[in-house]
Amino acid sequence: MINSRSSIAPGCGGGTFVPRFIRRFMPTVALLLALATPTAAQDFDAGWEAYVRGDYDDALRVFLVWADQGDADAQYRLGVMYDLGQGVAQDDAEAAKWYRAAAEQGVADAQGTLAVMYRTGQGVQQDDVAAAKWSRRAAEQGDVGAQYSLGVMYNLGKGVPQDYAEAVLWYGIAAEHGDARAQNDLGVMRFQGKGIPRDEIQAHMWFNLAAATVPPGVVRASWVKNRDIAANRMTARDIAQAQRLAQQWLLAH
Repeated sequence: MINSRSSIAPGCGGGTFVPRFIRRFMPTVALLLALATPTAAQDFDAGWEAYVRGDYDDALRVFLVWADQGDADAQYRLGVMYDLGQGVAQDDAEAAKWYRAAAEQGVADAQGTLAVMYRTGQGVQQDDVAAAKWSRRAAEQGDVGAQYSLGVMYNLGKGVPQDYAEAVLWYGIAAEHGDARAQNDLGVMRFQGKGIPRDEIQAHMWFNLAAATVPPGVVRASWVKNRDIAANRMTARDIAQAQRLAQQWLLAH
């Protein structure tokens, strides 16, 4: 039996039948589409070029058109412009609106920024649960700052049930990506045996790595102090091993 869905319409030479009155306008439609598509792409590119050179009025005009059409990248860039007051009056609520639109479409930078806004109550009502939700979404896409923040939230039980093992997991992921805050906090967890077996050698290694990547100041002094506290409970052989591990980590990264 012949399937009627795939049968050939009479007079079409084996192709799909198109009525004559539609065929008359097809060349015109094709020409319009060929002209419209590149122009749209070029318009967005022009908006980005305007943004880069600091012509925020032109950039805003283009991004608004694209954002209203649902373009996630344009929505994110509008969020940045309202966040920083570029070409518009600085407006945290409007920034959060556009960040959320982009975040819901999977833009990791927008998700991470929106998480910070919920955590601090910037442009939105402060909400630790929402902050954890957006931190996780960004973290799962590889946003290192969000990975660290999620570790903090699990460590403190903010927006999520307190879970030291989960905190160690996210600190570890961020630490392996070179986040000095995560390296220090992972060192603390290792030294205290929270969520992971206690290990002074590993703690010293992470404290050492954290302190090595930040400039002199209060933060670095605090992390150096953590390293020295760990060292006071270690043998010279253990310290040497921790230092070797730190060097090996640096070479591998």
